[in-house]
Amino acid sequence: MKLTDLLRSRFEHDDDFFMERIFLAQRPVLIMGFRSLIDLPKTLSNLQVQARDAHNDAVEDVASSLSLLKDVGRVIEAPDVDALISSIIFGNLIVCFEDPDTYLDVAPVSNKLTRTIEEPLNENVLEGAASAFNDDLMTNIGLLKKELNSGVLRTKVYTIGDREPRKLALLYMDDLVEPRLLAEMTRRIEDHKRMNLHNMQKLGIMLGFHPWRVVPKFNTSELPIEAAHTLRQGRVVLFLDRFPFALMIPTLIGDIFTMENDRNYPLLFMHIIRALRIIGIMTNLVMPGLYVALVSVNPEVLRIELALTIAQSRSGVPYPALVETLLLLIVLELVIVASVRLPKSVGPTLTVVGGIILGQAVVEAKLVSSLLIIILAATTIANSAVVGFQNSLPVRLFKYLVLVLASLFGVLGLMSGLVIICAYLASVTTYGIPYFHIVKPKDDSHG
Repeated sequence: MKLTDLLRSRFEHDDDFFMERIFLAQRPVLIMGFRSLIDLPKTLSNLQVQARDAHNDAVEDVASSLSLLKDVGRVIEAPDVDALISSIIFGNLIVCFEDPDTYLDVAPVSNKLTRTIEEPLNENVLEGAASAFNDDLMTNIGLLKKELNSGVLRTKVYTIGDREPRKLALLYMDDLVEPRLLAEMTRRIEDHKRMNLHNMQKLGIMLGFHPWRVVPKFNTSELPIEAAHTLRQGRVVLFLDRFPFALMIPTLIGDIFTMENDRNYPLLFMHIIRALRIIGIMTNLVMPGLYVALVSVNPEVLRIELALTIAQSRSGVPYPALVETLLLLIVLELVIVASVRLPKSVGPTLTVVGGIILGQAVVEAKLVSSLLIIILAATTIANSAVVGFQNSLPVRLFKYLVLVLASLFGVLGLMSGLVIICAYLASVTTYGIPYFHIVKPKDDSHG
């Protein structure tokens, strides 16, 4: 059975697929592809013009005519059904010459199925370029190359997946990249080319990351300036088609409180901003546990006036400090999760209801103390100081470990929790690169 018949039978139940016979340079050909991915009228018009010019300049023998027509597209050497289907799925037009049997892979005029370059949706930029990555792989690569004008920037594009192929791009600086990092990532991508990538969890499994990891092994960003900064540090950047952000590998401790965009401010303000982020991280980790430790285990540490004020605010609360703290923390986590998923027109309303009305109601009902409302409001605000949503998740989780230890052992438990967290973070590595690795550019004397 001919390849065209096999393709027709494979897509006979797909109304989006077309296989039509047309004439190019006075020769009958078959064209095939998907209507939803190809602007067919414009593509055929361009194809006819190119074929007409080739035919007018060619001598009349068939070999010369075909030789010029092959300039229209890429000749598929040793074509088979899988190769043709792969080209069709990626939105290309297949042109089939029947005599001799030749298949061309033609880049068509594509339908506009992606967003234009817009401002970032999840990362605000006060001073700097406002262009953000979008859903198209090649557009993202172009934005990064526009940001990083370097002759040593290298790009490798892979086709991953057998049932649902998707393009994956690996970018690195040839003279700065860590050799072991590049070698290990290249090996894992080459070894798992048949894996279908539907989400970031699948990508993490392909790269060999443990699925139950607490600290993310890759950082995400919509900003080309952040991806370019990552490449200058000797790390690598991944782009996955239909994912509008860059994946920066590996994640380091500095990614939590530093951004390349900070360098657009004066040096003094840059350091103040980063110091505030560090204070926000420590506030998020320590404040709930410190409240429970001082109220229920070590009240003798407090001044008598402060101890009496806290005791007065907790008068009438029917359960221990740990229980009231956990209840309110869970409510705040629910508010955060709900506000992320709700439409933008409803999200602020939920925040007002959860933050003001609910908080005032639980205090008046004597279910929690008013001091705890203040502490947890400050904790929630401090959590937003962390750079990147991915990096805020481990901090939000670690504070529960500190909270439980503080409720059992007081201030000693709180300090023990911080030591455990530091020891765990010190043990995290990505392809042999420790999480606490600090990268300082050679041309930068200010950190």
